[in-house]
Amino acid sequence: MSETSLAPDAAAPFIVDADSHWCEAPDLFTRLAPPALVDRVPRVEEVDGEPMWVMDGHPIGRFSAGGVIARDGSKETSDIALNHWSHDQVHLGAHDPDVRLAVMDECGIDAQIIFPSTIGLGGQDLGMVDDEALCRVVVEMYNDRMAEIQAASHDRLLPLPLMPAWSVERCVTEAKRVADLGCRGVNMTSDPQDLGAPDLASRDWDPFWEVCAGLHLPVHFHIGASATTMGFYGSYPWPSHPPNTRLAIGGTLLFIGNARVVTNLILSGMFDRHPDLKMVSVESGVGWIPFILEALDYEMAENAGPELAEFKKLPSEYFRSNLYATFWFENNRNKLPDLIEAVGEDNILFETDFPHPTCLYPHPLQTVEAKMATLPETTRRKILGENARQLYRL
Repeated sequence: MSETSLAPDAAAPFIVDADSHWCEAPDLFTRLAPPALVDRVPRVEEVDGEPMWVMDGHPIGRFSAGGVIARDGSKETSDIALNHWSHDQVHLGAHDPDVRLAVMDECGIDAQIIFPSTIGLGGQDLGMVDDEALCRVVVEMYNDRMAEIQAASHDRLLPLPLMPAWSVERCVTEAKRVADLGCRGVNMTSDPQDLGAPDLASRDWDPFWEVCAGLHLPVHFHIGASATTMGFYGSYPWPSHPPNTRLAIGGTLLFIGNARVVTNLILSGMFDRHPDLKMVSVESGVGWIPFILEALDYEMAENAGPELAEFKKLPSEYFRSNLYATFWFENNRNKLPDLIEAVGEDNILFETDFPHPTCLYPHPLQTVEAKMATLPETTRRKILGENARQLYRL
């Protein structure tokens, strides 16, 4: 792998892309698997005329190119790219770490947090077969490979490890293991109850939160990171809309869907029990956050007064102490300063979403330059990279 690194420059801001994606190759797992498991790990097969990830003989999710940026750097429409492209048509930087580093250099990005695409945005699809031991091995194989990529890139590429979310105990063990590998956070499904575990408001998860807080592993919840939320995605648009419009509607409401995750996290009480625990709402934007936090305070006061009295502070106040969100496209009406004041300049991260449909490629920093110019220099630097530098210990 390339050992490209950017020379320090006190005048230049440190840029961290806090949400990008791999477009998984169809042989990702078969290349990693030992011979005894090569026929059981996820592989791509045609099922009823559709390319599908198949694990241990069971279809677990649809396979696609996963991105909209072509080999030549052009951007295709979402319907064509996601429904008709082969893996060979998507940009090499979507899956090749060396090429990804070159893309980052072209875009002026120092480090990048990376999530999956077609195996579930929270890796949830890898827990959908009955053989728990096989699921665990597959997750560990993936995480080992991501740690290798991080190390070889000298911590410029940080693909987050997945958690075996069907088991609290397994998550505790894997969090400790990936921390030893040098990983700087974990990628978690928002609905482990889909996989047979307790939901995240249950105190059964306290051992996991304790480990993540103690090892400085922020827990990430990407939009669409569960079977439950992707079920919402499929039902959001009315069927008579054309495909691209349906994608736009689904994408818009997936952003807002993470309000469900944030409100449930806050009201679980976990941040009182684990005040050092950090969590990130990924690819959800920030514009909805002030309204949701205000509504949460109001609704709890109106409808759950006794429960509200048990919290150490107002629900809205936990966002600034424990939560982050990612920004990339908002502020077309020059309201970013007000938004930053409401959410907190220390709680917002910058993202590009490369190579997904809403990505800022090929000129991410130029795309947000006019918007960021409305903010003080110190605030700009925090959002573009300093907040992430501290969160991920870069």
